[in-house]
Amino acid sequence: MEDNVTLLSAGSTENMTAEPLPPSTGLAPYTGPWTEAEVIHLLKRCTFGAKRSDIAYFRSLTCAQAVDALLTIPPDAPAPPVKEYATPTNATTPDTNILQGNTWVNDPNTDGTVASLRRASFKKWWMGQMIKQDSNIREKMTLFWHNHFATESTDINAQFVYKHHALLRSYAIGNFKSLVKAVTLDPAMLVYLNGQLNQAVAPDENYGRELQELFCCGKGPGSQYTEEDVQEAARVLTGWRNNANTISSFYDNNRHDKKNKQFSSFYNNTIITGKNGPTAGEEELDELLNMIFATNEVAEYMCRRLYRWFVYYDIDDMVENNIIKPLAVLFRNANYEVAPVLRTLLMSEHFFDILSRGCQIKSPVDLVVGMCREFEIPFQPDTEYITNYGHWNYLVTQCSNLQQNIGDPPDVSGWKAYYQEPQFYEIWINSDTLPKRNQFTDTMVTNGYTFSGTKMIIDGAALAKTFSNPGDPNQLINDFTKLMYRIDLSDASKAQIKKDILLGGQSQDYYWTNAWDQFVNNPGDMANTTTVRNYIRDLLKYLMNLAEYQLA
Repeated sequence: MEDNVTLLSAGSTENMTAEPLPPSTGLAPYTGPWTEAEVIHLLKRCTFGAKRSDIAYFRSLTCAQAVDALLTIPPDAPAPPVKEYATPTNATTPDTNILQGNTWVNDPNTDGTVASLRRASFKKWWMGQMIKQDSNIREKMTLFWHNHFATESTDINAQFVYKHHALLRSYAIGNFKSLVKAVTLDPAMLVYLNGQLNQAVAPDENYGRELQELFCCGKGPGSQYTEEDVQEAARVLTGWRNNANTISSFYDNNRHDKKNKQFSSFYNNTIITGKNGPTAGEEELDELLNMIFATNEVAEYMCRRLYRWFVYYDIDDMVENNIIKPLAVLFRNANYEVAPVLRTLLMSEHFFDILSRGCQIKSPVDLVVGMCREFEIPFQPDTEYITNYGHWNYLVTQCSNLQQNIGDPPDVSGWKAYYQEPQFYEIWINSDTLPKRNQFTDTMVTNGYTFSGTKMIIDGAALAKTFSNPGDPNQLINDFTKLMYRIDLSDASKAQIKKDILLGGQSQDYYWTNAWDQFVNNPGDMANTTTVRNYIRDLLKYLMNLAEYQLA
């Protein structure tokens, strides 16, 4: 890959970007050991990071119960973003009607300066939702859909941006076909792919193309739609417009192409009869989606997308035949409900196969949000929203620096790590991003980030106090690596790390044990307290700079 950086394990000298073989197991329910290792694997793939409280809770369940719990999403949406920015004095139409701390999402303000501040506010809020996430799959799936139905927020009405996000969130594990229809008529998507400009006298093919190429059928060899199919789909989709005042889309029959639309043999030579009247646009859209979803390609393409998100990028013939095709049959039989597909995949022996673990490179969001959650960095109460938004903004910036700018994927295809062959996830690591990853974790474990007088920092010593036996340096290292890594270090590596860091170069464990006991029992001994805190800081800094920390 471009500017590829080889990741070397501390436990071995093997190249960690070497191609591992995909697991050969299938979709039969997993019946193996149910230990912390399996729980952490499930949580890290379905949420951002694995908090110790979540590990303990899901460990008390069976595998099936754990998956069902992750797929149980509360019906209520989170509170929307609020106005945490100062009312701009240079705006033509400042939003003085929205008070600080109140939400702006229903205020139809189209001023460019205000819109820019609100789009930034939305990104900060979204970061906060991922950090504060409940113990279910909603946040991971919301990001999945954002990558799948990629829209760039730049130059889009901020209220449209939030509405689009809320739509994706509401369909997290819902019906895919219904979601496609809703996205097709979504104001933000109508702006992003020119749907609002699509009219009979000048059909715009952007959305008609991406509906088939990226959103439903894909580009695989079995996806044989034609250029004429793109053109005919564009004609079906003529007539939809946006209303910024109502923050919604509407159908304009005067702009609709009312002639018949003829599709290719890939779609069984379907003819969509041209219609006229106030419901013509939606009726033709329904026929278009029924036609597209009647093909086998939709289910197979989407199951590949879900597989690459939750398991691994390499789909060989075995995975295609034993995993993708059976899941696609299930998907079609379930009328394109996503939840049954996820339940089968996440409960499968294939998902828990040892070869399925630690084979992903963390996305920037996985790295940043997972770090905050696993190290239990405290944030302020919701009433202190200005401080929280300031901290979340720093984290948004870090993700952007690492090439994953939430709300603004690079283009309509989403982030290359999820589709670009043959590198896929390896794209996240290069000569620019790897040093920045290390610099970010170094900062968070050493100095932290301060906003409005409040510091956001990893307190390794506080977390260590919650472990079973932190006075034992061997157990302490084991507990940290179990939480942080999917591929463990060798015993020799752990012994060397213990000696060099926790024992300060000494050889006997009691050097650490005595210091820890003094740290707990006599915190007023500032010299010892500083030493213990610094040793744990140095331990975490070292562990977070190893290749193993980049794997999920």
